[in-house]
Amino acid sequence: MLFWIFAAALAAVVIATLWRAASAAPIALGTAEHDMSVYRDQLAEVERDLARGVIAPEEAGRLRVEISRRILALDRQRAAGEGGARGPRLAVPLLAALAAAGAVALYARLGTPEMPDMPMSGRLAAAEELRAARPTQAAAEAAVPPETVAPDPEFAALMDKLRASTEDHPDLAEGFRLLATYEARLGNFAAAARAKAHYISLLPPAQVSADDQAELTDLLIRAAGGIVTADAEAAIAATLQRDPVNGTARFYQGLMEFQTGRPDRAFGIWRVLLERGPQDAPWIPYLRDNIATVAALAGVDYAPPAALPGPSAADMAAAADMSGEDRSAMIRGMVEGLEARLADGGGSPAEWARLIGALGVLGEGDRALAARDAARAAYAGDAAALAEIDDAGARAGLAP
Repeated sequence: MLFWIFAAALAAVVIATLWRAASAAPIALGTAEHDMSVYRDQLAEVERDLARGVIAPEEAGRLRVEISRRILALDRQRAAGEGGARGPRLAVPLLAALAAAGAVALYARLGTPEMPDMPMSGRLAAAEELRAARPTQAAAEAAVPPETVAPDPEFAALMDKLRASTEDHPDLAEGFRLLATYEARLGNFAAAARAKAHYISLLPPAQVSADDQAELTDLLIRAAGGIVTADAEAAIAATLQRDPVNGTARFYQGLMEFQTGRPDRAFGIWRVLLERGPQDAPWIPYLRDNIATVAALAGVDYAPPAALPGPSAADMAAAADMSGEDRSAMIRGMVEGLEARLADGGGSPAEWARLIGALGVLGEGDRALAARDAARAAYAGDAAALAEIDDAGARAGLAP
């Protein structure tokens, strides 16, 4: 109710101000009044000249007619100006009232007047509370119904032996690495996460890779039914400490921010992932389906870039029936099309990296080098993009 009181008072003040401005007395027409006074003096002067015999009666009559004509014309102009001023005095407050009524009707339909104020400090505090209230990893895993894959008897027997081996030899890292891989294939993500965490704990810290930590992150989140718990957040941090642009960790970092009430942060992270690719990364379809919603919640008007064109299913089927020479020619045609498009309009770092790698595979070292140089020039100053481009060049066999 307090909102409506303030809104009505503000609207009343605005309308009253406009009404007062429109209804005020018209501004004195100083020039018109002055001209009217001059014409009257001229008529008096004509009469005085006629009385002294300075001008003839005929001339005096002609001057009276001319001056009177000018007085009538001036009077008509003044009357027209006063009549025209009456329109805005009614139109301005009427339009203001209609605008206020329309705003009230629109807000009543689309707004939520009963919702309390949500200042930024309150939103940030709510996000922190949501983050602190996340379930533990154990609680989240307990809430997830088991969905394991039933293995064939032979594989099940091998898994039993592998599990027994890791129990008998808890200090052998390789056994736990294999156990994590195969437990995940069976859908036992909680067991796979425990095995992966134990595997990492057995390695010297310098030998733990970003991929190891990213895999642990993925397993923890899968085991928790998609919730990014504090344990998973720690794994994300460990991954990014080793590889600040690791795609898996960045994707789950954005998911964590979204789950804990910070769509603004999630959008910033996911936008970079989506636009830089690579476009065949497993998280790209999810981002394409959801980033517009996240952007709207973050207050950003965003349209994701169009998906990169690729060979259709019919193209793939046709390629399977081609000879080696024809298939090579088709691949070269696709690479040349990508090269021409990037040369004309530029592209993302992922597209440049794809072109560099493809030219390297085709043995076109000079063209790959030229593509890398063009990509470097296009993304000069962007450390992450240059790292992706240089990495593609290294894989293509180009010198630094």
